[in-house]
Amino acid sequence: MSEGKKKVDNRRTIDPAALAVIDKNTANGQIETAYERYVNMQPQCNFGRTGVCCRICLQGPCRITKKSSKGICGAHGYTIVARNLIRAISGGTGAHADHSRHMLYALMEVLEGKAPDYSVEDSEKLKRVAGKLGLEVEGKEDNELLEAVLQQAISDFSKVTTEPCKWLETNVVPERMEVFDRCNIQPRSVHTTIAETMGATHMGVDADPVNLIFQGLKTSLCDYICMHIGTDLSDILFGTPKPVYTEANFGVIDPEMVNIAVHGHNPLLSEMIVRVARDMKEEAEAAGAKGVKCMGICCTGNEVLMRQGVPVLTNFLSQELPMMTGAMDAMVVDVQCIMPGVKAVSECSNTRIVTTMAHSKIPGSYHVDFSEEHAVAKAREVVNLAIEAYKERQGNEIDIPDVKNKVTAGFSLEAIEDVLSAVNADEPIKVITDAVDSGQLRGVALFAGCNNLRVTHDNSQITIMKELAKNNVLMVATGCAAGSAAKLGLLNAEAVEKYAGEGLKEFLDTLNEANKDKLKEKLPLIFHMGSCVDNTRAYDLTTALARQWDVDVPKVPFVASAPEAMSEKAVSIGSWCVTLGVPTHVGVVPEVTGSALVDGVALQIAEDVYGGYFMWEEDPEKAVEKILAALDERAWKLKVHKQTAEKYETELSTGW
Repeated sequence: MSEGKKKVDNRRTIDPAALAVIDKNTANGQIETAYERYVNMQPQCNFGRTGVCCRICLQGPCRITKKSSKGICGAHGYTIVARNLIRAISGGTGAHADHSRHMLYALMEVLEGKAPDYSVEDSEKLKRVAGKLGLEVEGKEDNELLEAVLQQAISDFSKVTTEPCKWLETNVVPERMEVFDRCNIQPRSVHTTIAETMGATHMGVDADPVNLIFQGLKTSLCDYICMHIGTDLSDILFGTPKPVYTEANFGVIDPEMVNIAVHGHNPLLSEMIVRVARDMKEEAEAAGAKGVKCMGICCTGNEVLMRQGVPVLTNFLSQELPMMTGAMDAMVVDVQCIMPGVKAVSECSNTRIVTTMAHSKIPGSYHVDFSEEHAVAKAREVVNLAIEAYKERQGNEIDIPDVKNKVTAGFSLEAIEDVLSAVNADEPIKVITDAVDSGQLRGVALFAGCNNLRVTHDNSQITIMKELAKNNVLMVATGCAAGSAAKLGLLNAEAVEKYAGEGLKEFLDTLNEANKDKLKEKLPLIFHMGSCVDNTRAYDLTTALARQWDVDVPKVPFVASAPEAMSEKAVSIGSWCVTLGVPTHVGVVPEVTGSALVDGVALQIAEDVYGGYFMWEEDPEKAVEKILAALDERAWKLKVHKQTAEKYETELSTGW
């Protein structure tokens, strides 16, 4: 029986705080949220779900059926599925390009003296980035170096010449670049490639599904490029994250404070709001509050968590629910993953929704037109709106679920290497490779991606994380997957004692002992590496492991998992993971199953060409089996190839 025919209820989460709010709302029957909208949407369209619905031209929509095996133009199902897939990759790449381009513009304004509230916070990161790009660092002032870095970023965004994009060439192993050349998927630049993809998918252009898929993979490499640029520029501007300690879930809300949630993906305003909020205690006290408290939702929340230690409120799917506690005064949003439904909920909850970007507005909301030139003034304007809302909520009913967990976050690659260097100062990454070689660890897994009501909210993420911990897998996490771990108590040392297998526990104990004079708290079960755009930090770890073993990435026991993938950005991230050689589990079957050809390329053929491949699996327990099998296969092959090289005194094979 299909899910559409089952009885579907709205309790599609394992988060106890979210459940408490949902249950109260269900009993009162007052406010519609994503959980109710999902139930009302059933049954959903199976043509769209399998990718065989085409709306690219105005003759459609065309749906592939037994009766009608081609679109009106003659497009086969495999062409329709491939076009839809790579348009999604292009959309995700465009979203990340938008984020990173904004960081680029902000730093250009810093250079020109037009953004006086910002400055280069991390000169060392600036030098590291410049050095990696091959720029001359010695004797250069920060501004001179920054200008050179920004010019290179502009080139990677917009050049039309054929030399490799620097942020790709300098951040992956050389063997990957050889594969890209061989397959003709070297991108000219981010903007050029997005335009190529949209042109190729226009009605009457490319009908070859394999050619289309390769164009999509080229586009996904542009996603990697602009994401890496965004992370590097954010670190330069705001500082490279180091371990921070805070809490997560609805229990972080304080009814006696002016409560502000920052939500979206761009740290330019949220960083300023957090700083300004700390300076506006007197204004808050004048309104009767103890002060101003900022909390984070989604990846803007991850950004200020990693650098400022701001508490995590929730992740994507339950973004509407904190307002229903009655104690949220403002939700400040920028771009990406913001549900339009937050506005209707805010009207029932005395919360002010404040949009801040010219291209990301919600009808009926407050709008503060953010500009880098007046960043502090705009941040003060936002905080004042929240203070006014606090005055208005006095006497209203407040019901905050008493659920929160300790969080240790802030694990940039630099922070991880710093922890590892306490064990091996000369070769910090060798601490991990030695643990894998000895069998202490089975490998490394990245948890990334969103939330999706097609599966139970948070359940797949948490189930897989706990099982991999038991099986001695070292884990890193980003985005809303990291949000799940934070809310439900997996980003602290207590979780190590509860869930880690003996090998993982011994590994972390060794690191804790070596760092006992450096860290305030013991290491968590999972290393939180940042927001969605920071998935490139995790891939940098993969590259570091490959260089330590002196192999190409497809031989590294590293797996990516997106148990609740939802957005176009998740499609583009997963695609570059595969193209860059990583087995990638996706816990919500994407819209490609309408074509056995396209599905087969993703699940099987991709491995032959690129070394990475997809694994679709919605059952979290079966997903664990597939992830462990992928890690074990790579660890076994690596061991055999090393033994063979030693026996015959040859170079280690780089093939897979």
